[in-house]
Amino acid sequence: MDVARFIEERTAWMQQALRLFEHYDYLALPSAQVFPFPVDTHWPKAINGVAMDSYHRWMEVVTPATLGGLPALSAPVGFSADGRPMGMQLIGKPRDELGVLQLAFAYDEATGWSQRAPA
Repeated sequence: MDVARFIEERTAWMQQALRLFEHYDYLALPSAQVFPFPVDTHWPKAINGVAMDSYHRWMEVVTPATLGGLPALSAPVGFSADGRPMGMQLIGKPRDELGVLQLAFAYDEATGWSQRAPA
């Protein structure tokens, strides 16, 4: 019964995601909720005062594309004041992997972020 309920929930999420693409060609979202943290930190225990109850919770910003079966990639967008990198997810319609790659290429050509290093 749990599996059947999960399938229903995932289907509802996928249908909602598809409705977004009736108005938008692509989505751009953060690729992480926090900047990179020290390697000896298993995961952030809180983000902006909100407790993270598992390793997966701190990365939940990437689950919508996965649940929707949507092609996505992460592209660099800049650095924190102390040089830690951050990216954004570029997400496309189902089976539009080529379009997502073309968008990321155009973005990189326009910004040059993949060639930059922290100041």
